Amino acid sequence: MKILPLLALLVPILSGAALLVVRPQNRAQRNRYVLLTACVSAVFVLGTALCSALRGPDAAYLHVADLSDMLVIAFRPDGVSLVFGCIIGVLWPVTTVYAFSYMEHEGRENLFFGFFLITFGVVAGIAYSANFFTLYLCYEFMTLVTLPLVMHEMDDKARAAGKKYVLYSMTGAALVFICLMFFLRYADTLAFTYGGILDMEKVKGHEKELMTVFVLAFFGFGVKAAIFPFHRWLPAASVAPTPVTALLHAVAVVKSGAFAVMRLVYFGFGCDFLRGTWAQYIVLAASAFTVMFGSAMALRMPHLKRRLAYSTVSNLSYILVAFASMSPVGLAGGLLHMVFHAVIKISLFFCAGAILHHNRLEYVYDMEGLAKKMPVTCGVFLIASLALMGIPPLGGFLSKWTIGAAAAANGHWAGYLGAASLIVSAILTTLYMMSAAVRFYFPLKSAPAQPEHIHEADKLMTGPLLFLTALLLALSLCSAPLNAWIGGLV
Repeated sequence: MKILPLLALLVPILSGAALLVVRPQNRAQRNRYVLLTACVSAVFVLGTALCSALRGPDAAYLHVADLSDMLVIAFRPDGVSLVFGCIIGVLWPVTTVYAFSYMEHEGRENLFFGFFLITFGVVAGIAYSANFFTLYLCYEFMTLVTLPLVMHEMDDKARAAGKKYVLYSMTGAALVFICLMFFLRYADTLAFTYGGILDMEKVKGHEKELMTVFVLAFFGFGVKAAIFPFHRWLPAASVAPTPVTALLHAVAVVKSGAFAVMRLVYFGFGCDFLRGTWAQYIVLAASAFTVMFGSAMALRMPHLKRRLAYSTVSNLSYILVAFASMSPVGLAGGLLHMVFHAVIKISLFFCAGAILHHNRLEYVYDMEGLAKKMPVTCGVFLIASLALMGIPPLGGFLSKWTIGAAAAANGHWAGYLGAASLIVSAILTTLYMMSAAVRFYFPLKSAPAQPEHIHEADKLMTGPLLFLTALLLALSLCSAPLNAWIGGLV
């Protein structure tokens, strides 16, 4: 069973690299190859998670190399990594099917799907990393392999977005590297340990320095989680093809940032060291501000994909508020919101992509009465919007409620600010999501009818949309058992 993590990483990485070298000209054969690789890789990713869940983390432990006593490359899926592993294992093949239709007329498909598969393996590496050194290596490698996806169009906007993405990512990497150096000085191991890895004997007299380092590292990992003021790369990256933005916003990059923050808080510095300190107050307040800022900016955006991008900025900080609450309830709430937000946001981006790809509509004010022409896409958009707003019994309600309760339970001003930010954001989310959905079904009398050429997306797009809707409804109906299961993992 120890070979499962290796297969989960190497199968998509090597298969993607082969696609970049061979560059097949037969589109049908290439698509079958990509789909088979994605499905097989998903089996290995989910199999690793299942093996760890049934037989314990050590059953799937994979030791790769020792660079020193503390710098070890190894993979070990534990309880929290099972959640992230299941997200990527389920959603990546779905995105693959959707991408076949979307990328048909985009050009350079071999390049796209090559890096698409490599990214799958790298994100699996982040999910199943056994220590901070391995996490850091995979985390930075992800920047390199996602850059060609962000810049796929290679026009001026794509190049500018790529430059911004690299600049922000390098800044975050530098801040995290500082933290890694301090871990080497004040910890005896870099292996993830619930409760923290700091040696308190070594820490004595250096608490202030380490709290400063924690704040820097929080924002360093928070770059990819789009925390303010390091959020600007994310809306800019919406120029990428929709399958890329869906992965960036729902599965890969931003979730990796939030997941790394969780590792930093609970498995690095430890809640007991941070709870009730100025360091916790700063990161909790920054996360709460980003929640409200992202929602306010989304309300201002008439461009649908950019509106969803700023919505991601807000919702990722929901997860950061949960982790910054530094409690078992906050950890469980953050992981639960990772699950629901992944399914909800990838559904919304798929809807936006279907509207853009088939009908070239980008702005909300051009979508009056669209539901008559695109009933499936608009129906999925409406259900996902209600879930994002947190309307019970849809799953977004329970995750947001859990996060708010965890934040308020801190009993200090930063915790109350975190809980209040969720309420403000819920109101703003209702406004910016329903202002779009209502236009689909209730157009203004003065609005012209949609042209005859407007039509529903093809089956390669509507199929994944219907699957995601069914998955969202199933998870929502099982949200209480799911919450209990995640709570048991942590």
